[in-house]
Amino acid sequence: MANIDATDARILTVLQRRGRISNSDLSEEINLSASACHRRVQRLEEVGIIRDYVALLDPRKLGRPTVVFVEITLSGQADEVLDAFEREVARIPDVLECHLMAGTADYLLKVVAEDTEDFARIHRRYLARLPGVAQMHSSFALRTVRQTTALPV
Repeated sequence: MANIDATDARILTVLQRRGRISNSDLSEEINLSASACHRRVQRLEEVGIIRDYVALLDPRKLGRPTVVFVEITLSGQADEVLDAFEREVARIPDVLECHLMAGTADYLLKVVAEDTEDFARIHRRYLARLPGVAQMHSSFALRTVRQTTALPV
């Protein structure tokens, strides 16, 4: 874990909620001079704690309200099988997340789609063609109860 103090934690908390806040407003909110605040943010960027700044998009307004979690079990655990699968899944634009898992499934994917028909297209075009897949189980999210990108600091 990186060495951050309470002031860094306050900076990170604010930036996770409002990434476009000006340095002036950020320094005022955390009660620190603008120059000291700027130096701290730069250091947090340089050490990689702040990886990037992004815009969070509304999937409903972009016609992608359907979230599907796909559990995938591979035919084997050899490095070549895992590498081939990971290489191909990284090319699927509808896959937002792919996690190597411990437990019953080898991978868990988070997929976005327009609706069930669109997911069927994604499944036929991409998922069914992934290398090394022995079993696949899809679960449709009915409603998102909590979703955040903010890590606790």
